[in-house]
Amino acid sequence: MPDPLAQPAQPNPPSRWRQGELVELTITDLSNSGDGVGRVDGRVVFVPDTAVGDRLIARLIRVKPQFAQGKLYELLEASGDRIRPACIVADKCGGCHWQHLSYAAQLVAKQNLVTQDLERIGGFANPSVSPILPLSPSPALSLNYRNKATYPLDRGESGQVRAGYYQKGSHQMVNLNQCPIQDARLNPLLAEVKQDIQTRGWSIYDERLHRGKLRHLGLRIGRHTGEMLLTLVSTDVGLVGLAEQAEVWLQRYPDLVGVALNLNPAQTNVIFGPETCCIAGRSYLREIFAGLEFQIQPTTFFQVNTEQAEALLGAIASQLNLQGDEILVDAYCGIGTFTLPLARQVKRAIGIELHPESIQQAWTNAYQNNIANAMFQAGTVEELLPKLDEQPDVVLLDPPRKGCDALVLETLLRQLPRRIAYVSCNPATLARDLKRLCANGTYRLTRAQPVDFFPQTPHVECVAFLEKL
Repeated sequence: MPDPLAQPAQPNPPSRWRQGELVELTITDLSNSGDGVGRVDGRVVFVPDTAVGDRLIARLIRVKPQFAQGKLYELLEASGDRIRPACIVADKCGGCHWQHLSYAAQLVAKQNLVTQDLERIGGFANPSVSPILPLSPSPALSLNYRNKATYPLDRGESGQVRAGYYQKGSHQMVNLNQCPIQDARLNPLLAEVKQDIQTRGWSIYDERLHRGKLRHLGLRIGRHTGEMLLTLVSTDVGLVGLAEQAEVWLQRYPDLVGVALNLNPAQTNVIFGPETCCIAGRSYLREIFAGLEFQIQPTTFFQVNTEQAEALLGAIASQLNLQGDEILVDAYCGIGTFTLPLARQVKRAIGIELHPESIQQAWTNAYQNNIANAMFQAGTVEELLPKLDEQPDVVLLDPPRKGCDALVLETLLRQLPRRIAYVSCNPATLARDLKRLCANGTYRLTRAQPVDFFPQTPHVECVAFLEKL
């Protein structure tokens, strides 16, 4: 008979993990970075390029006390969610992380990411999260959606000009002649412009030595108009024959309406510099969005998925149910992408944006669409929101990935608009900010609506709606 005073038996301590060790595990979840999540001896292992249900052997490449990062070594049993990637370099290129997942599985994972962050970070019990809005009911149409692509340039070992994305976890270029997630109409330019740069003999920037000129190739298209812009990013203007080549491009590509040169001489990983000049054609393309015409310049922020941005706008307008007598503030308004369509449904719309160039474009877009009840201010939201002459009834937030500055949240809790719509591309910072706004029973979260802006990647857009109690 066991001694009742004896200490209970302790489980054997987990083995000490070592870098390079092989471990067997089953993937049970996906992280917000897109990696598969499994457990060994109660500790988490993150493994990229995996799917929920995969049983595999992983080699540990980074070991911490509570978790490890692994690399797929051998797939023992494949998940039913696995598919053949549409791109032949999907296993190397760092542009997409989820091409090996069925589109249905991607949608489920993104829905779960939003719900989990609202619960875990926001502290919301059973939050109302509506079914994610897919790009298309057809998985085959979850490609070719990006209206903008910016490719770094370099030279291969044999001297050929290359453009593409960096290999996962490295700074090694994966050369591309087409990309299955960008608008297919841009693919001919990607392949042929590289050859033109090669023929012209223009120097390519070497970031290690900070020498050379051309840094990036930017391509942009109006999804509804077909108009395209081509932008070269260079350290200086000394590209002999650029004006002549720009005219050749305009003649070769009938839908190309402008060629621009952006100057970025700084030692930085920021793509665009502060100065852009038009070399040939127009400095902007025209796009139709929500029934309005917008002018979009090479460095303008505009949602990369036009169709899903329209779906998101529709969800916002439907939920807000605007009556026409509201004062609406669109914080982080960009060029008025959402401000102007919503202005048609309210008494007055006020857009706030940090970048003066975007504000100038917003005013131009308002004028071109005969929208007189929208006004725009250049400056930070934390500085301008407290200084508004009018009390907002509705506030639309669309901050960068880091979320709202604390001063913005404090101002909203003083102004107390009746409704807030918070658009975010980062569910973690969204949940953090919603928790602050809903503290002390000031606001309640009525629902969150995920939207799949970025198929083939783990990124997800979401709008959350708050009502004042």
